[in-house]
Amino acid sequence: MRREINQIPGVIATFLDKSGPVLDAAGAALRERDPLVVATVARGSSDHACAYLKYATELTLGLPVASIGPSIASIYGKDVKLARGAAIAVSQSGKSPDIVGMAQSARRSGALSIAITNTAGSPLAEASDFTIDLHAGTEQSVAATKTFVASVVAGLALIARWSGDKALLAAVNDLPEALERAVHCDWSEMIGALDGHNALYVLGRGPGFAIANEAALKFKETCNIQAESYSAAEVMHGPVAIVTRGYPVLGLAARDAAEASVADMTHKLAGQGALSFLTSSLPGAARALPFAATGHSITDPLALIVSFYGLVEALSRHRGFNPDLPPALKKVTETV
Repeated sequence: MRREINQIPGVIATFLDKSGPVLDAAGAALRERDPLVVATVARGSSDHACAYLKYATELTLGLPVASIGPSIASIYGKDVKLARGAAIAVSQSGKSPDIVGMAQSARRSGALSIAITNTAGSPLAEASDFTIDLHAGTEQSVAATKTFVASVVAGLALIARWSGDKALLAAVNDLPEALERAVHCDWSEMIGALDGHNALYVLGRGPGFAIANEAALKFKETCNIQAESYSAAEVMHGPVAIVTRGYPVLGLAARDAAEASVADMTHKLAGQGALSFLTSSLPGAARALPFAATGHSITDPLALIVSFYGLVEALSRHRGFNPDLPPALKKVTETV
């Protein structure tokens, strides 16, 4: 897992170098189709990537994005009306029957179907009009890292071309350098601070909430920590009741319009006695963690997960686990 985290900047550079033609073609097809809605199809870390792309699409293009449950097609045998829509399916392996089935259903229903996958010849690729290959190489660790980041970058690169947003495209092209800096952000002070704790909250907002979802999953997968992710706007609606003195909180604030909201809530919980950590320089009671700013509000949250991956891998080993082989998990999950 550590080796694959270190590979992330190079993987993204390779992807950007190799994927221009298919991204251009898919972006042109989306402009021609001019869909009224975008449907996403994914599970696990890939679904968190889709949540990130939901925010990016809605912020950039003003189009609504909905996550379609794969079981609608695979278990319930229903097609969703997507004749004026686009469907983006994300799967590292491209083999899970329910993801493939929903992608087939979306195409059958008239959607422009796009696959983002690390397996170009997979069944998911065959079920789609366009396949965006991540070119990430084999990922040995069960916990996805480089493929998650590459999936988000693939979606952002597609959105930038589709929308004609030159600033976003430039920020995407600059990501290898920014992510190299993110790899070297040291969050190790959290490792000892979490000794004796088996539950925590991860806060975010906007695209940063998608990153909070991914971080919470990785805490569960690799460290056996019951981590829950919440929007900084939602945590006061009930969940705050269990934030007692010393309860750990990680606020993932990006350099975007939601930074102050995430920082304010993380600082507020620290003031109430929580053990709070925050990726922001906005002052307050939480402990500040270093971050690598990307210079663009939509790409900025992505750098946070790269820094986080380094923390959670080290934390897993500190707790006596093997982060590459979490118990009861396997690399390819095939659900129906």
